[in-house]
Amino acid sequence: MGQHAHTHNEHSGASLVAEASRALIAAGEQWTAMRESVFTELARHERPVSAYDIADNLSAARGKRVAPNSVYRILDVFVANNLALRVESANAYLANTHPGCAHDCIFLVCDECGEAAHVDDEEVSRAVRAIATARAFKAERPVLEIRGLCKACT
Repeated sequence: MGQHAHTHNEHSGASLVAEASRALIAAGEQWTAMRESVFTELARHERPVSAYDIADNLSAARGKRVAPNSVYRILDVFVANNLALRVESANAYLANTHPGCAHDCIFLVCDECGEAAHVDDEEVSRAVRAIATARAFKAERPVLEIRGLCKACT
């Protein structure tokens, strides 16, 4: 299969936050203190995390309530600008470790532990988009989720 047919830099920690900020500003959006807090909290998690969990964690850290609706709005901006990936079936989010790189979302989601491995496969992405195009459908944001058990849980 054509995994990693393109090259991109994986970021983590402070470099991921800096890259996310750069990418969002380059997209014409603002990088506010609240957006930075939400992204930093999101990036702290290796498994998909819900907007409610992010809001709860930020509320505890700030000592004042952060509304889940505010977090959802910010996460929507992140997904639209490729800073975050949404695991649709879990209604949860992952930080995109290479935010400057646009590609489709392919997830391997473990039903036991909740891990969601993000896979880049240009061959599969091209095939999915070709199926949509053949039906005169404009694919905006293809997301494929394959449910099952990860290596650790099998």
